[in-house]
Amino acid sequence: MAKPIPRVGSRRNGRISSRKNGRRIPKGVIHVQASFNNTIVTVTDVRGRVVSWSSAGTCGFRGTRRGTPFAAQTAAGNAIRTVVDQGMQRAEVMIKGPGLGRDAALRAIRRSGILLSFVRDVTPMPHNGCRPPKKRRV
Repeated sequence: MAKPIPRVGSRRNGRISSRKNGRRIPKGVIHVQASFNNTIVTVTDVRGRVVSWSSAGTCGFRGTRRGTPFAAQTAAGNAIRTVVDQGMQRAEVMIKGPGLGRDAALRAIRRSGILLSFVRDVTPMPHNGCRPPKKRRV
């Protein structure tokens, strides 16, 4: 028996994608998480819903090259390119982590033409919380 042909207005085949492309986002938040091994750039709207994201790994960098500043710059450019097309003009930047890609990602964000209202460092800092693991003996 042949499969039934889905209706044109069904949820599965197009209503969601057309709504996603039509959403205009004038203001957003850019989260940059820079570890030593990778850099992840996530762009959200003001309520925190993810609009676009990219990382050095998804941009094609593998191994130790993922932690480089150039990989972070490429990841930030990829994540921001899609939201600029959706009309984002202003953004806040939250940077987390100690990695090499922090400054490179911020430079790429500034070059994209989005006005930055503020840049905040949200790296978690322990107030002498957990006991660290024992030292390595090599």
